[in-house]
This record gives sequence, structure tokens and C-alpha cells, in this order.
Amino acid sequence: MVALDIINNLANFIIHAISNTGYFGIFFLMLAESSLIPIPSEIIMPFSGYLASTGKLNPILIILAGSIGNLVGSLVAYIIGVKLGREFIAKYGKYVLLKKSHLEWTESYFKKYGDRSTFVSRLLPAIRTYISLPAGIAKMNLKKFSIYTFAGSIIWSTMLTYVGMTLGDQWTRIRHYSDYIDGAVIVGLVIIIIIIVKKRVAKPDNN
Repeated sequence: MVALDIINNLANFIIHAISNTGYFGIFFLMLAESSLIPIPSEIIMPFSGYLASTGKLNPILIILAGSIGNLVGSLVAYIIGVKLGREFIAKYGKYVLLKKSHLEWTESYFKKYGDRSTFVSRLLPAIRTYISLPAGIAKMNLKKFSIYTFAGSIIWSTMLTYVGMTLGDQWTRIRHYSDYIDGAVIVGLVIIIIIIVKKRVAKPDNN
């Protein structure tokens, strides 16, 4: 019951912030989410999409505000990883609801899939919030990190904005379909990876 009250209060805060500050609210909320503050983009962007469906906001500007905010917040988390290192984050991460198991999981994911994991992770549940930390700890190339992060953020922001526009004043129903959306994204990514691998295997060796 307490958890439900927290979620409802958070949702009301997000709605109030965006209703009153528009694109600036979207930018700062998405910045907060990607810099390890637990504010769900699954509320921020669909509600913004709903406002676009009423003509109050422009969908292109919504997507840009959300994506740029996501990039800036991710850079904050990246710099934390670079400057403070793994031991500090593992010790004090609990104060921003970052469990040691979350850090270990994202580190393992980053080590397994490399730099491109920063792109893919923007479309995956749970991991998208934390992937910037291991990228920073590993001192990933900043230009690559920024490009992959921004590209993934645009796709994610576009998807959620579109869902909000489609559902209209029923945008809150996205909570009931979030698992299906995440599942569809994962399936889509797997298909893309298979296609890329097949093309590389089929490509003739010029050497």
C-alpha cells in the first residue's frame, strides 16, 4: 500500500511538473531518471505524448527534450563512474536505490557486450538506468558513449511518446502493457542482431 502511494505521488508530481513547465520539465525529469534518480520514463514520455495528442505540445520537441535530457543525465552517471570508481559506487549506491547486485549485473552485461551495450541497454528494462556507471568505470570512449546513448534514447523516447499519443487520455494504461512493450523491444533487438550476424557471416572474405 505504501509503495502504491509512492508511485501515485510520483506520477502526480511528474504530471504537475510537465503540465506547468512543458519541455523543460520533460528535459529535467529525463535527466534525473538517467542520472540514477528513480523517476520512470514510462510515465514521463507517455504523458507528454498524451499532451501532444491534445495539441498542447509538439511531439518532435518532446522527443528531443526527452532524448537530450537522457543523454545529459547519462553523462552525469558516466562521470560519476569515471571519477569515483567502482568501490565508492558499490558502497554508497544504496542511497540512490542502486544495489550492489544491480551494479554487478550491469558490469557483467557491459563486459560481455562491450561499447554497443550502451545503445542496446537504452531499450531494455531495468538495465537502462544503470549502464552508464560501468561505462564510466571502464572509461569507455566519451564520443562513442554519447552517440550510442543518444541514438538509443531517441528510439526509446519516440516509442513511449507514440504510445502516449495513441492511447490519448487513456495513456495510464501503459502500466498494464509495459511488460509486453519491453518484450517486443527485446524480440526486435534479437531479430536485428540475428540479421546483422547473418550478413557478416555471408559477406565474402576479400583477403
